[in-house]
Formats: sequence, structure tokens, C-alpha cells
Amino acid sequence: MARASSLHLLVHARNKVAIVAALTAPVVVDAVLIPFRGSYASTAAALTTVAVIAPLAVFGDRVAGVLASISGALWFDFFLTRPYDQFEISHRQDLETTIAIFVVGLIITELAGRSRHHWRAGNDSTQYVSMIHRVAELAAASVPVDVIIDQARTSLVSLLSLRSCRFERLLSDPPLARIESNGEVMNVGMRWPAREIGLPGPESELIAQWRGQVQGRFVLTPTRGAPVTLEQRIVAVALVDVVAAYVMNEHHAK
Repeated sequence: MARASSLHLLVHARNKVAIVAALTAPVVVDAVLIPFRGSYASTAAALTTVAVIAPLAVFGDRVAGVLASISGALWFDFFLTRPYDQFEISHRQDLETTIAIFVVGLIITELAGRSRHHWRAGNDSTQYVSMIHRVAELAAASVPVDVIIDQARTSLVSLLSLRSCRFERLLSDPPLARIESNGEVMNVGMRWPAREIGLPGPESELIAQWRGQVQGRFVLTPTRGAPVTLEQRIVAVALVDVVAAYVMNEHHAK
């Protein structure tokens, strides 16, 4: 949980830096080209501006990319098109070049955003598999039940962005809001939009059962408003299934 929080803060700080750079870098670069604007071809100046926008779109988020595209186009117009030092364009070719800078910047921003999304999805999937593998590995090693349960609790806190999690042998009556075996969240008989607003509080539950036999439940204390995807919930169910199977086998062994 602490690692995820630190990573979030790092990404947030990086995006803030990228936004500041998106507003300032294009104006600095275009200003540097002022002494050469009479001899430096407008297309070459445009490519230079795009070369500034591209890394900002990749380094930051979509907001930074869009701001860099707008800033690049505006300052290219101001410094490098006639009449100079005015937000005005007198030649059709310069107008087309300015628009092209903006459009190309948006395209780069979109491509960079999609690339980041695919990378995060792949990275998340790897982490989910590792979580299940760690619990299964402990089960295969025949460690004490409490060790399996503790590892599952730690994984669930990280996976579902929980404030806390505990294991109880008995179910409550009436039941809490529940993550079902298919990953859906049910609260007072209705489907809960966990993907949009997170798990219902103050507590929810995930039943540990194997082959129809209930072995206990994990009581989840969610972080208010923290979205939980269907994939995360299905992984949580898989983790708890491994625990339930192990607990049942331990009971039978005794």
C-alpha cells in the first residue's frame, strides 16, 4: 500500500513538472530562434517546435501534451510567423504550419497516452499473477494456515486499496456488502458500481468458500471513493479461493 502511494505521488509530481514545462519550454525554444527567423525556414522551425512538444507529451499526461501543443502553436505564431511578435498570421502557409503543429502535438499526445495505458495494464496483470502465485506457493509449502491468511490479507489490502482487512471464521447476520464469485459487488440486493466509486463501506466482505463449503470470510475496510476494477475483484476472489481450499484441506487433514 505504501509503495503504491509513493508511486502515485511520484507520478503526480512528474505530471506537475510536465505541465510547467509544457507552458514554458515552447516559448523558450521559439524565443531562441528569433535571431534566425529571417533565414530559418518555417518548416524547420515547426519541426523544432514539434520536437519540443513530443517529449513533454511522453513524459507527462494528456493534459501536459495538450498544453504543450497549444503553447507550441501559439508561440510559433507569435515569434516565428509574420507579422512577428503578434498573435496574427498573414500568410496561408504559416497558418497551415501552425495548425499542423497543434494537430501533430495532439496526435503524439494521444499515442503516448495509449502507450502508457497498455504498459500499466500489462504491468498490473503481472502483479496480479504474482499475488496469486505467492499465496499458492505458500499453500504448496504446507505452511501454517495463519501464514496463508496473513499473506492473503496483505495482498487484498494492496489489490483493493483497502484501509484494513481481517479474516473471520464465521459470517455475520445480516450479511455485509459482498464481492460475489463473479466479481460483482452486491449491496442490499443491488449491484454496486465499485469501478466508479469503490467498495461500499464502512465494511464489505469476501466469502472464503471451496466446493460450496464456507471456510470463513475476509472483512474489507475500503478506502472511500477508491475505484476497484472488475479485474481486481476477480483476482481477489481467486486469492480467497486458494485460501479457502487450503483451510478446508487442513480441516480434513486433522
